[in-house]
Amino acid sequence: MSAAFPNASYSITLRLRLNADDQSAIGRTTTAIGAANGAVTALDFVETQRDVVVIDVTVNAGDAHHAEQITEAVNGLDGVEVHRVSDRTFLLHLRGKLEVRSKVPLATRDDLSMAYTPGVARVCRAIVDKPDDARRLTIKGNTVAIVTDGSAVLGLGDIGPAAALPVMEGKAALFKRFADIDAWPVCLDTKDPDEIVRAVEMIAPVYGGINLEDISAPRCFEIEDRLRESLDIPVFHDDQHGTAIVVMAALINALRVVDKPLEDVTVALSGAGAAGMAIARLLLREGVGNLLVSDLDGIIGGRTHPCVHDSHQWLRERSNPERRDGTLRDALDGADVMIGVSAPHLIEPEDLTRMAKDPIVFALANPDPEVDTHAARKFAAVVATGRSDQPNQINNVLAFPGIFRGALDARARYITEDMKVAAARALAAVITDDELHPSYIIPSVFNERIVPVVADAVRQQAEADASRDPDLTAAS
Repeated sequence: MSAAFPNASYSITLRLRLNADDQSAIGRTTTAIGAANGAVTALDFVETQRDVVVIDVTVNAGDAHHAEQITEAVNGLDGVEVHRVSDRTFLLHLRGKLEVRSKVPLATRDDLSMAYTPGVARVCRAIVDKPDDARRLTIKGNTVAIVTDGSAVLGLGDIGPAAALPVMEGKAALFKRFADIDAWPVCLDTKDPDEIVRAVEMIAPVYGGINLEDISAPRCFEIEDRLRESLDIPVFHDDQHGTAIVVMAALINALRVVDKPLEDVTVALSGAGAAGMAIARLLLREGVGNLLVSDLDGIIGGRTHPCVHDSHQWLRERSNPERRDGTLRDALDGADVMIGVSAPHLIEPEDLTRMAKDPIVFALANPDPEVDTHAARKFAAVVATGRSDQPNQINNVLAFPGIFRGALDARARYITEDMKVAAARALAAVITDDELHPSYIIPSVFNERIVPVVADAVRQQAEADASRDPDLTAAS
């Protein structure tokens, strides 16, 4: 039987044909599903005939194999026939999750004359005379391109642009749902940084911002840096900066729980990829007491670490002042905080006893974290994960909608480090003192306060940045 918890991502609907004379058939069916560890979420009568009753039973399973086990358990019942099994997640994705709709009526000749020819020519000429009016008179002012090559999709790896498209569609749906931003997937069939940069530069006139997504390291660093240099719209690599902002917000509140100031704590960070580097930069910017970053070769900055990347050298100059060697386990010695953005099952829960009093553990590898988070709660004061089925989920959707909303509203040309810090602090402040709890250090993604608060903080910081340097904001 599957060890995974039943959840909606493996939800199936069983269309069953039952013997109309068998009054116990429905009860035996739901009992069999429960015995197979399935969770019945809905039961609907479809049709009643003389000899047969047709019903739909919707069930959450733990994974695909578990769904098959549930189906077999039901199909083995006397007087119950499984007529059809529908995977609700696949049904939801049929023909994609996005569509384009007109915001204006096109019902009369006057409508056409204004929305299209000849009236549209006047608007085109106005943009020729004042190019930045494109932000006001076209979709550019509220549109983001979600750009990927499909080389580093969370939990799936290098699956290519076509297979990455469902993820990018989902991201676009989140932009619209939470921040009313119109986003569109741009999945590029190349891994060449030069080609990716040039492709984004060529489509940039349509968009008010660029969200880089699921591009593998270290290419993602180069691509972001080059696009920030060449474009006049904000470029944001969510795998890096979105993760770092939400981690920073959660850490601010976790430290409130254990009553420790950031400048006094030691953080053991597992992973020096895109997310790890962004987290490290934000922690160091905010004045963390000590930072130890480990990867497959051990603790970066230690005497035995090879430091093969520029990012390694950057960390060597700013972290691990004692030049400690060893693995993640060694980095835990005396650490107040462990943050994992790396790989599953790197440490055992008992290893957390090496940490300081009231340790904080963010095990964010998904779907399988660096340490068993259920067992980790026996040893840690605060635990956060990347999973939606456990408390304190570190989820980028808490950050990117509000960040882009604020940046677009401010007509920002860049998303600066100060804007990221402002976003993290604003997100942390959504949780009041009365609400704060070891199992509630970060708000739910459905908290309606998040996007307005984060967007306002980002907008205000963008305006403050622009008052010091007008080049940080597009011409008004």
